[in-house]
Amino acid sequence: MPPAIEALKDVKALTFDVFGTVVDWRSTIHGELIQRSRTKVASPGFNELPEALRARFQGISDEDWGTFAQEWRSSYGRFTQSFVPGETEWKDIDTHHYDSLRELLQKWEVSGVYTDEETRSLSLAWHYLKPWDDSAAGIQRLGTQYVTATLSNGNRSLLEDLNAHGSLGFKRIISSADFGAYKPHPSTYLGAVDALKCRPNEVAMVAAHLGDLRAAHASGLRTIYVERDREEESL
Repeated sequence: MPPAIEALKDVKALTFDVFGTVVDWRSTIHGELIQRSRTKVASPGFNELPEALRARFQGISDEDWGTFAQEWRSSYGRFTQSFVPGETEWKDIDTHHYDSLRELLQKWEVSGVYTDEETRSLSLAWHYLKPWDDSAAGIQRLGTQYVTATLSNGNRSLLEDLNAHGSLGFKRIISSADFGAYKPHPSTYLGAVDALKCRPNEVAMVAAHLGDLRAAHASGLRTIYVERDREEESL
């Protein structure tokens, strides 16, 4: 039996990390930040803002927006990894993205450029991330042999939107929020196994992040590593 097939022997379901593994968050968020900033500068109300604030905002380069995007993503990593089920007050990822965006705009000293409605709208850009070129076709093909499911820290509505937007074809949408925790807490992996009505060794976790895979393996799941550009260094 070929090694690749042997590695999946007895596997019934594949659970996928989504951010970074299935979708290219970096290019989407970076592009959205640039586009929103240009739209804002061209809007009639922009000139009504204080001159110093306008100057700071216009001084943010396209490259700077890439740094901003990485800081936004990094805040997500710190939030989910520090969350303690039963102790930390619950906050879903949509709420985190909104709160952290507001904090970043303040840090970059451009708080007040966007209205609250514009800030909230921008925070939802994570619902419409572009898939990697091989994601949709690969997931759909794997779905002919395995149950394919998300296992992401994203809240359910976020994952449903990503699945629809990218035509990904996941058969099941599973969010770590279903279990009141965030990866890499063991309850998320074992919760997904139970939801899929499988044993841990019948489920393989697919991810571009070694920490995610180590945690899944520690809970008895099989693991599949997918290499994605700059993902290991992005968290």
